[in-house]
Amino acid sequence: MIQQFIELGRGFGDIYELCELIKTNEKRYHHAFIFISKKGDAQVASIAVALKPVGESKFMPIYVCREGIPYNPEKPSKRLEIFEQTLHELGKKAIPMEVKHSSVFSETVLYYQHLIGILRMNHFIPPKQ
Repeated sequence: MIQQFIELGRGFGDIYELCELIKTNEKRYHHAFIFISKKGDAQVASIAVALKPVGESKFMPIYVCREGIPYNPEKPSKRLEIFEQTLHELGKKAIPMEVKHSSVFSETVLYYQHLIGILRMNHFIPPKQ
């Protein structure tokens, strides 16, 4: 199984696009994630959804809006509320995870490889075959 992150932007339009991907691919839905990281004194969230492969394909896309959402558990941002409401409408919940901030890595590709390793290790996505 090949998993790959596909990065969307960080704005409201991108959140709506991710939510529409979830709705139109409801049959392919695998898991949704809220990756929480810290940079300096601030916490930020990335939201993502993993979709099952199409047909005989061995490709699992993971669509993500990376680190563009300020995170405060007591006062959720509107973008996070939109994401969680979309999941709620489908009877799903996002899996929250604390991860390193992408700025810790010299390249974004390495950050995504790190996340794939964490997701595989926790059995949220299948292993590489």
